[in-house]
Amino acid sequence: MRELFKLIDGNKLPRKQWIGSEAWISQVDLASLGSKNILHGAMGFALPQSIIPGLLEFILSLKLSDEPESVMIKAFWENFFDCSFSPSNTTKLCTGDEDLRTISSAYTNTALRSVRNVYTAVYSIAHALNALLQCENGLNPTTGKHCVNKSDIQPKQILEHMKLVDFTVLNGYKVSFDENGDSVAQYDLLNWQYKEDDSVNVINIGHYDNSLPEGQRFRFTPNTTIVWALNSIEPPKSVCRDACPAGSRKAINKRAPVCCFDCFECPEGGISNDTDSSDCFLCTVEFWPNEKKDKCIPKPTEFLSFTEIMGIVLTVFCCFGVFLSILIFIIFLVNRETPIVRANNSELSFLLLLSLKLCFLCSLTFIGRPSDWSCMLRHTAFGITFVLCISCILGKTIVVLMAFKATLPSSNAMKWFGPTQQRFSVLAFTLIQVLICILWLTINPPFPNRNVQSFKDKIVLECALGSPIGFWAVLGYIGLLAILCFILAFLARKLPDSFNEAKFITFSMVIFCAVWIAFIPAYVSSPGKATVAVEIFAILASSFGLLLCIFVPKCYIIIFKPEQNSKKHMKSKMQSKGI
Repeated sequence: MRELFKLIDGNKLPRKQWIGSEAWISQVDLASLGSKNILHGAMGFALPQSIIPGLLEFILSLKLSDEPESVMIKAFWENFFDCSFSPSNTTKLCTGDEDLRTISSAYTNTALRSVRNVYTAVYSIAHALNALLQCENGLNPTTGKHCVNKSDIQPKQILEHMKLVDFTVLNGYKVSFDENGDSVAQYDLLNWQYKEDDSVNVINIGHYDNSLPEGQRFRFTPNTTIVWALNSIEPPKSVCRDACPAGSRKAINKRAPVCCFDCFECPEGGISNDTDSSDCFLCTVEFWPNEKKDKCIPKPTEFLSFTEIMGIVLTVFCCFGVFLSILIFIIFLVNRETPIVRANNSELSFLLLLSLKLCFLCSLTFIGRPSDWSCMLRHTAFGITFVLCISCILGKTIVVLMAFKATLPSSNAMKWFGPTQQRFSVLAFTLIQVLICILWLTINPPFPNRNVQSFKDKIVLECALGSPIGFWAVLGYIGLLAILCFILAFLARKLPDSFNEAKFITFSMVIFCAVWIAFIPAYVSSPGKATVAVEIFAILASSFGLLLCIFVPKCYIIIFKPEQNSKKHMKSKMQSKGI
């Protein structure tokens, strides 16, 4: 460095920011070799300065009388005090009583940065020797091995014990070594600041301590000013602007010098993982950039789960529907011999309650991560249970019409639609839906699909329909039965009967049809897991509509108006309607 600064000092070079290594950054005498323009603002790391307690007092207490025959001390004494022990006309005579405290030189400067390393090195060996020579009952308490004699100590043994030392020297510095044999790294950050007289001040502007937690290891000295090259308080830059960070691309400005450029953020779906990247790269279809756009991360998957709020709410309503169906089933079972239950075909009523309970339960198959079985089960179970439900209602509606015709003279209508025919009609209607579902599952069944088209930044786990024709055939058949049931119930709504439930069936079918007519556009336009939520909502709304419209009025009479649940009341009601 001395030779380099001598050469630079005689040449006109542009000002540069010098970064000094530990070897020369603390050597102030180099300032006289390099001009102020060269080294002004230089900075670098150096060993920390440390005062060793007692060292200065020890070296200042040196007297010639301690070693009167030492040639080295005599030469040292003559050099420091500019005297001679031999009589001479040019220098004064040394007495040997001179006091080192009266002079100031490099000898009296004990605040050297390398001194602490020597100091701690000696103490480390001393502590290692002390641990090695410990002996209790013939064994070393540190290693558990046999004790060693002082005359048999080997360097390798001292090295092994040095790895285990952990002590604090008198100046408060803690000494220990890691598994690699390295001590705690501590450095001062120095900054050269020239004064007006061209002398230099080496200012300690910061400190690094590797023993501190991450984020606290480096700290600047408070209330200090940092001087950079060009006598600036701002760090120098070698370009017109900062480097383009990761997540952006670099674009050359043709109207500016080569070191000047523009930075543009990567477009949607693109990343750049290097600074000053000239281009951005698109993530693959199942990946998406992170917030910084410096790497592609897997897209989060989305599906309607049991743990999210929407899933929990829908599950609660499903369970409530099942509970309500079971409760009404119990009420009807307990009161199965009462006129109001018997008058409305109790067998079909119990089958309808069972099918409604299945309708509520099938909505649970739509919640959770889609799988091969759940995708096939959810649509087929939904289609079959709803057809079973509508078939029971259709059977009850036909019974009302047949019962009225049976009251006409010479009519044997009930003969053609008795209990056997009712069971067969429900079975036949349901079997048709079962055949549609079997054909759908055989030809092109629903399957789990990773939908990456609906959203750019996430993957929707859904059940693909497989064959859309099969799905709409299932819905179409349910709709056909519902419309037929609505027409028949509407025609029978004012027929005299002991308890004509046709008007309640009519109202329930209005709700059912309205829900599923509104479902079609909502299903087609809903994105992601909202599609599943819309389908579950339609199942629950239509199921609750049927349950509340058909069975709640009867339960109300059974529980709160038991006096109306009698044959006498039924007959008087029929007579008044007939009049």
